[in-house]
Amino acid sequence: MLDTYIEAVEEGRKWLTVYSHADSTDLSDRLAARNATVITRRLPPRGPPPFVTIHDGPTFVGAVSLETLEELLAPPVIRPTDRTGLSEGYRALLEVLEETLFTALDRRQLLATSREIEDRAFRVGRGTVRVGFQRLSAFEQQVPLYRRLGEETDLDIHVYGRPDWEPPLLENVRYHRDEEGVLEPFWCLAYDGGEDPMQACALVARERESGFLGFWTYDPDLVGEILEALESIG
Repeated sequence: MLDTYIEAVEEGRKWLTVYSHADSTDLSDRLAARNATVITRRLPPRGPPPFVTIHDGPTFVGAVSLETLEELLAPPVIRPTDRTGLSEGYRALLEVLEETLFTALDRRQLLATSREIEDRAFRVGRGTVRVGFQRLSAFEQQVPLYRRLGEETDLDIHVYGRPDWEPPLLENVRYHRDEEGVLEPFWCLAYDGGEDPMQACALVARERESGFLGFWTYDPDLVGEILEALESIG
C-alpha cells in the first residue's frame, strides 16, 4: 500500500551540478541517499562563490548557493511554511530534499525527522495525526510524548501497529490493531496541518536490511493521500 508512494517518489530523480573551488565534494555520496545525481564542476580561482544548479530531467529548475544546500541537508529539515517570497532555486532545492527518496537512513535519523513532525503538530495544536509503529510494543517508549500531545492539544491522534502489546489509555489517542501486519515493514507518520494545509507533513519509510528506504514530504495533497491510506486500515 505505502510502497506505491515510495515508488512514485523514486521515479522523480533530480540532477544537481555543484560548482565549487574544490577538486571534489562528498555531496555525491550524501545526496545519492536521496535519489539525486550530483555532478561536480570546478570554479576558476576568481570565480563566483560556490553554487548548485538543479535539473528535473533535462529541465533547469533553479540554482542556490552551496552554503544553502549544506544548511538544509541534515534532518530534522526545518521548512518555511510561506514560500511565496522564495527564489525558484530555493524552492527547487526544497523539492529535492522533501520529495526525493532516501535510501539509507537509520532509526536515529528517522526519529529526528519524526520529532520535527510531532513538534509541528504540537505547536499547531489541532488536526489529525496518524502514526504507524510497526508493532504496538514499539510505541511503549513514546507513551510520555504522546500522553503530552493528547493532554495538551486538541489533536486527533491515531496509532497503528501489530498487536503484540496492550497500550495504555491516553487522552485523544486511539489505537488501531494492524492484525494483518500491513504496516509492519513501515515507519510512517502523517499530520494534516489542522486548519492550515501548509503545516501538513509526512514521513514514509520501509525497513530493509541495509536501512530504511523512503521519503518525507510537505505537499498537502500527498500528505492527504497518505492519511487516507492509513485511515483505510481501520
